[in-house]
Amino acid sequence: MIPLPKLEVCLSPALLHLFDAQGTITVIIDVFRATSTIVAALDNGASEVIPVAAVDECIAVGNRTPNSITAGERDGNIAHGLQMGNSPLSFPRSFVEGKSVVLTTTNGTRLLHMVQGSAEIITGSFLNLSALCSYLVSQNKPVLLGCAAWKDRFNLEDTLLAGAIVNRVASHFSIQCDSALAAATIEQQCKSDYLNYLRDSSHYRRLTSYGLLTDLEYCTTPDLHPIVPILRQGSLKNAKEV
Repeated sequence: MIPLPKLEVCLSPALLHLFDAQGTITVIIDVFRATSTIVAALDNGASEVIPVAAVDECIAVGNRTPNSITAGERDGNIAHGLQMGNSPLSFPRSFVEGKSVVLTTTNGTRLLHMVQGSAEIITGSFLNLSALCSYLVSQNKPVLLGCAAWKDRFNLEDTLLAGAIVNRVASHFSIQCDSALAAATIEQQCKSDYLNYLRDSSHYRRLTSYGLLTDLEYCTTPDLHPIVPILRQGSLKNAKEV
């Protein structure tokens, strides 16, 4: 009998050194809001999303990339010097179609640059949950779900999405990872009522204090954008188009 590929969950970038990402499909998860923004922008017609770690790099890449938009946040607010923030609702088709989005965020884009040894790097959100799970099953490779967390501290929303993924694909993988089992248990407890389950979480309180409740409602809605963003040569694109 052919052994199943393994699936693991890393709950914080601070724990990434404990996992071997070589040869895996690594899924970057930053629900509030980087990976939600990435999938929304691409499904709404952006030609690519270029993730960068720092604001000054974002500005520099934007200056040399034709027809581009610089976007990103620091601590939930539009970063100084950038054109847009990190709301998935800021990138409708009428605005973003055919453009390159250069994106930097507090947590998610930083983690993207930490897993370069992976066989593939893709991004996950509730917005593309079913498409993502179908892709992982079809590839039949080891998977590492990497939660962006919040400044290296555990957060609930990324863990909740990791658990949703685990629960959907568990029969196709060997799961001997306690963090994966814990994430799956948390997701089972919330019974798919994701936003309500997160109301007492730190990131929910932080972002609603900035007036971003509509963003959070959007980011916890499954399957609005049925694509899989995949990283190729420093640029995220729809996997079906690469």
